[in-house]
Order: sequence, then structure tokens, then C-alpha cells
Amino acid sequence: MNKFRAIISLSKPNIILSVALTGLCGMVLAQGSLPDLKIIFFTLVSLIFSAGGSAIINNLIEEDKDKLMERLSKRVKYFNIVGSRNLTIIASFLITFSLGISFFKINIVNFSFTLLAILSYTVYYTLFLKRSSPFGTVLGGIPGALPVIIGFSAIEPNISILYLNGIIMFIFMMLWQPPHFWLLAQYQAEDYEKAGFPVMPLIYGKKFTNYLIMIYSLSLLPFSLFFWLNGTASNYFAIIAIGLASIFLYLIYSSFKNNDKYKIAFLFSIIYMLLIHISLISDIVF
Repeated sequence: MNKFRAIISLSKPNIILSVALTGLCGMVLAQGSLPDLKIIFFTLVSLIFSAGGSAIINNLIEEDKDKLMERLSKRVKYFNIVGSRNLTIIASFLITFSLGISFFKINIVNFSFTLLAILSYTVYYTLFLKRSSPFGTVLGGIPGALPVIIGFSAIEPNISILYLNGIIMFIFMMLWQPPHFWLLAQYQAEDYEKAGFPVMPLIYGKKFTNYLIMIYSLSLLPFSLFFWLNGTASNYFAIIAIGLASIFLYLIYSSFKNNDKYKIAFLFSIIYMLLIHISLISDIVF
């Protein structure tokens, strides 16, 4: 039981939840309603397995760094319980199974985007960007935003202007991830310094990081309102989007004055992102 719990934890279930939700949102945007349950099932299973496998690979690559971070002490403990050999086998199985479902049960475009998400997260971001640049999280947002396109491509394999809604949500996710991570880095800067990660507050200072957080966060609202402006979503979604953005911006501004509130703003950023997707899905489906 302890080993199973450790495997679940190392697969980062919180990230899996957001990946599944954003993937479902992409499917609903492509269909304009709730898609066939069979395609939902195969797409979500593929997304969940690829996200879990990629997260485990991330843990394998960053084992040396995680040991130096107090915030990740439980992760290190779970890593030792399972062992690197077992984790490598599990990650390989999850990713192979995910790609197999995508290729044989969905379509080749979906397979290509899924493979791109896996490689961009495990290789491009984890191995290179995160370790080399404080701006790594900007381009590192690509794998975090791709589940929207993966979900969209499961319904619409022919890339065309029809992808516009999916691309807008992809951009929303790309813009959401940097302030989300920078808020974390603001109150965990010492931990990242111990591990040797060149995060924004350590390289350019807290004040400059605050400017970036605010600029990126302000840009989220117009992209979420796009779905209201083009008729995809109703007035109810617009009200929710404006309300969530207002709360998020208030918490960010408050954190600039009180360092203890960075964590609150960080946690709300997760709620903000999840509720935008849930609200949009509900608005379209119901």
C-alpha cells in the first residue's frame, strides 16, 4: 500500500487532474457539445497515462535537485520507497500505453500532439529550460497547454481555422502558467536557490518578478472573454470569468504588499484555472 501511494504521489495527481480537465475542455470546444463518451474515455485515459508517466520521468531526472529542496521532502521519501528502476519501468509502461491508445484508438494528429507534449515536458523543459533560464517557464508552458489541443484534435483531426477556439485556450494556458509558477517561486525562492534553479526572483529580483506576474495575469481576462465575444459561451461565463480574474488580480496586488500572501495567490491561481475550464465546459454543454 505504501508503494502504491508513493507511485500515485510521484505521478503528480494534481497535474493529472488539470491535464484531464483541460483536455476535456478542448474536446468540448471542438464538438460544441459533449462528445461521444467513447472518444472522451480513450482521450482522457491517454492524457492521464501520458501525464503520469511524464511526471515520473520528471522525478527521475530531478532526483538530485529534489533532495536539496525542503518543499519536496515527501517526494524524495516516496522516490526511495519505489526505487529508480521500478519508476523507470512504470513510466515507460504508462507512456507506451498512452501513445498506443492515441495512435490506434484516436488519430495520428492526436498521437503527434501527445508525443510532442511528452517530449517537450521531459526533455525540452525538465532537462534544459528549467535548469538554464529564469524564462524557462514561459516556453515551458507549452507542454502544460498542449492538453487543450490534444483534446481538440481527438474530435477534429483536420487542422484548420476550426482550431481557433482551441488555440485561444492554448494561449490562455500559456499565459497562466508563468505567473502561477512565479508566485510559487516568490515564496519558495530559498528552496530553489538551494537546488540551483535560476528562478525569476533569484535572477531579476522580486520587484521585476511582480511586474511580470501582473502583466501576464492581466492578459488572462481578454483571452477568457474571447469565448463570450465570439458566441461560444454565454453572459454567465463572462460574469464568472470577470469575477475570477478580479479576485486573482486583487490577491496578486495584495501579495506585493505582504509577502505572506504569495502562497494564497498561488493557490487561487489553481482554482482560477480549474474554474475557468469547468465554467466553459458547463456553459457549452448545458
